[in-house]
Amino acid sequence: MSGNHKPKVLLSVQNLKKYFPIRQGMVIRRHVGDVKAVDDVSFDIYEGETLGLVGESGCGKTTVGRTLLRLYEPTGGKVFFDGQDITRLSPSEMRAARRKMQMIFQDPYASLNPRMTVGNIISEPMLYHRIVSRADRDERVRELLEMVGLRAYFAKRYPHEFSGGQRQRIGIARSLALEPSFIVCDEPISALDVSIQAQIVNLLEELQDTLGLTYLFIAHDLSMVRHISDRIAVMYLGKIVELTDRNELYDNPLHPYTKALLSAVPIPDPVIEEQREIIELEGDVPSPSNPPKGCNFNTRCPLAQPHCFEAEPPLVEVSPGHHVACHLVEPTETA
Repeated sequence: MSGNHKPKVLLSVQNLKKYFPIRQGMVIRRHVGDVKAVDDVSFDIYEGETLGLVGESGCGKTTVGRTLLRLYEPTGGKVFFDGQDITRLSPSEMRAARRKMQMIFQDPYASLNPRMTVGNIISEPMLYHRIVSRADRDERVRELLEMVGLRAYFAKRYPHEFSGGQRQRIGIARSLALEPSFIVCDEPISALDVSIQAQIVNLLEELQDTLGLTYLFIAHDLSMVRHISDRIAVMYLGKIVELTDRNELYDNPLHPYTKALLSAVPIPDPVIEEQREIIELEGDVPSPSNPPKGCNFNTRCPLAQPHCFEAEPPLVEVSPGHHVACHLVEPTETA
């Protein structure tokens, strides 16, 4: 993302909520509460950028990605894709819109049908949406396989014949079959060997440059997120607590939770590594079915004040492009 002009917003998320109902009773299933997996989340993704979404397991990252594509129906809020509110689309309209929005799943072992050949897996979306004839699909499958660094003759093989990294490349090829402009990458490297992870990230970056793709990159590995992302959003217990440019986040983290996450990232320089202080958070993450009153992070925050237990901090811009949800962070004069 270069140049001085403001890039176009491709995806705008406004007050997105996804609650999963909790029901009790054997016969009459009474609604007794909700798991607030995503609770009032707002952010924009610009055309051609990668927004990293990070946080601990269970914080709601994957639910955000799936709700954006309406694989989960949102409980509340709006999602504008290319100016169109997709939360209001009918199933048939959504099916058409989903051609431009695809997903790369976390586990390449579980996301590919073991009974289908690679060629059929990749061509299935094209046949479903009727964008290519059966005569042309083999040629398109060959193009996609070569685009992700695989041999064209792999099309006749089955998923069990491939390594994890190769399977993820097949998943990426499938996600590209409909020529999307936006892809949700749901922890696409966490199930892979460390030696393979960098190859997949490099492939995603090459495809972004070649095809003009926009990514939401979901992960918990902060070092890899910095490598691929333009901006990074940090999630905790269903809410975004900090959102800013990747270098700003690493050089000047403002939220106590972000500081704790970054303090656990290894530094290759042994001198710096020995001198730095690791912030250890006490206690466990509260249940999303019963979040604390006030700030979600107050039960584990070493800096929490009485006000933090009363009022929920809004996500505000404290300096240009740097948004934080914390009562203890004061906006600068230039914000």
